[in-house]
Amino acid sequence: MKTIDFDYNLPQELIAEYPLDNRSSSKLLVYKENILHKNFKDILTCFESGDLLVLNNTSVIPARLHGNKESGGVVEVMLERLMENNKALVQIRSGRSPKIGSIINLSKYEAEVLDRKDNFFIIKFNKDPLSIFNDIGHVPLPPYIKRKDEELDHHRYATVYENKELQDSVAAPTAGLHFDNELLNRLKEKGVIITKVNLSVGAGTFQPVKVDDIKDHDIHSEYMEVKPEVIDLVKKTKANNKRVFAVGTTATRALETAFNHNSEEGYKGYTKLFITPGYKFKVVDCLITNFHMPQSSLLMLVAAFIGYENMKEIYKIAVEEKYRFLSYGDAMLLNKNEV
Repeated sequence: MKTIDFDYNLPQELIAEYPLDNRSSSKLLVYKENILHKNFKDILTCFESGDLLVLNNTSVIPARLHGNKESGGVVEVMLERLMENNKALVQIRSGRSPKIGSIINLSKYEAEVLDRKDNFFIIKFNKDPLSIFNDIGHVPLPPYIKRKDEELDHHRYATVYENKELQDSVAAPTAGLHFDNELLNRLKEKGVIITKVNLSVGAGTFQPVKVDDIKDHDIHSEYMEVKPEVIDLVKKTKANNKRVFAVGTTATRALETAFNHNSEEGYKGYTKLFITPGYKFKVVDCLITNFHMPQSSLLMLVAAFIGYENMKEIYKIAVEEKYRFLSYGDAMLLNKNEV
């Protein structure tokens, strides 16, 4: 298929610039055989006792830094991945690309530009980089949110179930932003089993697919872990004829990667799983997700999950019904219908 096949008209006014006051008060589009329009709190009625809900418990690093080159030029540093020995893989935005060997001044810290890898740079900080990001970093709001980060983003661009000890992502697993503790507790009371995986979301998640044919796309690599007990829960859920609900494309890719490796011991490592139409899902029965950017790998995953024509129809209706799109937007609950 061609990348252009996954284009659609997204009016700027439908891109959510801010979250709603209450996490679970967003709208919810439910797709099974028909399309239903609900509130996110209504998702409780879509579960049965014994179903498995899988969350990505990654935590977001305040991954955007502002600084200056030695010449005085303004620089923005956006973390992609932490590395060993105080190094990091980053994107650098400036008037001109920094030279190898040059120094970037970051408030009371500094970093040396060591190398360039395609659109990324490898830089070395003069101190533990995670401590620097936590000290002076900004919440890495997606590029389609056209405002500076604010105080509210520190707790709203994060899930209520994040594992703050991990601090390994530069973007939030945004499907999970709709869940509050009250809703999670009500799901448990209903008999829903809740478990967690970890996938470190990289800035590459925002990158559009730039090749003409999607089979030529080199998807970004992300670190993940699915523990053995999660594998056991999935198998028991399937054996009991219950369903596996994945919260977000990140949890979906983590689960499918682990089962593609057929590992009884779980899976820990990098994934480059690119899910496109024709992919046969081994684990996920129901997907909770937000509305994604045109021509994105995330939209291609949705098309694989429910069928291309169904995806096109759902997005057409969502635009007509003025759903709120992208990270701070509304949600969908999709039942698998691979075509």
